[in-house]
Amino acid sequence: MRRRIAHVITSLDVGGANMMLYKLLGRMNHEQFEAAVIVLMESGKLGPRIEALGISVYALGAAQGRISLDTLRELRALIRRLDPELIQAWTYHSNVAVSLLAPFLPKIPVFWNIRHTPYDLKDYKRLTYLLIRYGKWLTWQPACIIYNSETSAKRHRQLGYRGKRTVIIPNGFDIEAFAPSEQARLNMRKLLGLSESALLIGMIARYHPMKDHDNFLKAAAELQFQKPDLHFVLAGTDVDPKNLELNQLIEAHRLGACVHLLGERSDIAWITAGLDIATLSSAWGDAFPNVIGEAMACGVPCVVTDIGDASCIVGNTGIVVPPRHPTALVKAWNKLLEMDATARTRLGEAARQRVIENYSLAKIARRYERLYLEETQRNGS
Repeated sequence: MRRRIAHVITSLDVGGANMMLYKLLGRMNHEQFEAAVIVLMESGKLGPRIEALGISVYALGAAQGRISLDTLRELRALIRRLDPELIQAWTYHSNVAVSLLAPFLPKIPVFWNIRHTPYDLKDYKRLTYLLIRYGKWLTWQPACIIYNSETSAKRHRQLGYRGKRTVIIPNGFDIEAFAPSEQARLNMRKLLGLSESALLIGMIARYHPMKDHDNFLKAAAELQFQKPDLHFVLAGTDVDPKNLELNQLIEAHRLGACVHLLGERSDIAWITAGLDIATLSSAWGDAFPNVIGEAMACGVPCVVTDIGDASCIVGNTGIVVPPRHPTALVKAWNKLLEMDATARTRLGEAARQRVIENYSLAKIARRYERLYLEETQRNGS
């Protein structure tokens, strides 16, 4: 008998939680689980990709994820029609929305999925701040709260989040799609009009204050002054020539032609495999960044800021530096650049092996499946 799981999420634009849901749905056993996805906002770019997996997507069209009474009524009606055996909510907005409806949806267990590490609540927009701040009063309701990082779980406990049951399930990575590729390295340099020997340091991240592109660019400017032949690759949503603020930062740091803005891409695995060093310079918020594990799976050594579980992910296969500290970032980059190519390759191989052993998407999908099956059986379905 297939278990019916309804996933409720705020948005299906490209982002960490949304991509993890998409990847999870693609790897779960469809003979054992029947999934449906309800998105509070519009379908977004991932909606058609999820539908291509044979999974129905229902978009409620809420503006900016705001939880109005009309949205709640529509969500309740849709859940009743789908009649799931378990509801998996993703992100703060959806967690709260589903829990507000729980009294009107008897006997359906609800799971929360929390994927942020809120170091300072002032960093968040007012609505998200309120959802995080007062969400603790609803934590009695879900049957289980899933965190994707130990750091996130610890921080939420400090904020008063308790819950009946807490489980840590890290992000999973497709080790077939994200893999080392010498051809990707050559093609990347051809795309950028660079020599085959050019060294590339890159960051894949949407343009958002939490990702701290300014920190990355400050470090890039300092390192480029020391090593003029270096190039820096940035990709992600709004990381493109149309972003005036980002371009002003690049101009202010006098980086000119050594920074390449690739925008939002569908070939992230290829771009990542073409880098010599991958970086995430986040200042706050990240819990278990996908881009770190993806780079490691590609055999690319990483330099990351000490946010969320970043240090746990890279272990001894990369370098961890304090956030908002461009000089530390430069020192870490230099340490990797001073290695010969063989040593960097060995470090990358160790990084990939770490992902295979601990964070492969197949293993993570099995953990979700076991959790869902256990709950639905306990609930008498």
